Amino acid sequence: MQVNAVPGADRERPGTASAGTGAQHLPSQPRTPRLTRLVEEVRAALRARPEASAGEAGWEVAAALAPHLGRADLLTPAQQEAERGGYKQHVLHVEADGSFSVVALVWLASQRTPVHDHVCWCVIGIHEGAEEETVYRLSGSPEQRHLLAVDTTTSGVGAVAALAPPGDIHDVRSTAAGRTVSIHVYGADIGRLGTSIRRVYDLPVRQAEDPAAGGRPVPRR
Repeated sequence: MQVNAVPGADRERPGTASAGTGAQHLPSQPRTPRLTRLVEEVRAALRARPEASAGEAGWEVAAALAPHLGRADLLTPAQQEAERGGYKQHVLHVEADGSFSVVALVWLASQRTPVHDHVCWCVIGIHEGAEEETVYRLSGSPEQRHLLAVDTTTSGVGAVAALAPPGDIHDVRSTAAGRTVSIHVYGADIGRLGTSIRRVYDLPVRQAEDPAAGGRPVPRR
């Protein structure tokens, strides 16, 4: 199977989940005052512009998130725990009406996501360490479907980015020698869905520099 839908699990309360497991647990630590302020500022940014498009909402939220990145008092130790088997998701907040969620993803060196897209708009901020993101475009006929790698960026502490479907196919990997922590805000109820991933893409990857040839093949990392 080349393109896989990711079903949403029925989740009623925020907590933590190992990526790919769908298992949810209650938080082991209370919310910090700074995290409470971040949630309030995200809420205010979204309520100030209820008519905003998904892309506009993302950048409003990015502006609210940026000042909190890299601050030692944002997360508790439990909210920064990693796992050897893959990056770990900590659900930090789900808005009562399901309109947005705040999540911490914790990575060890070289851990990565599959190539995927999202169920909603999302904002990513680097809190600790560094991440490399590659953005893809779906291309080719149904018989020769492939991904074109159109852009790769490496981001460090304080960097923010916003994505909105369509055009949000990417993968992410940690490039730090130690731990990486990224803060994600999603325009959906991640406590209920369990993940922000809509589809995982298992397709050949080509570079986009050579459009006449449909892009040149590149090895998977």
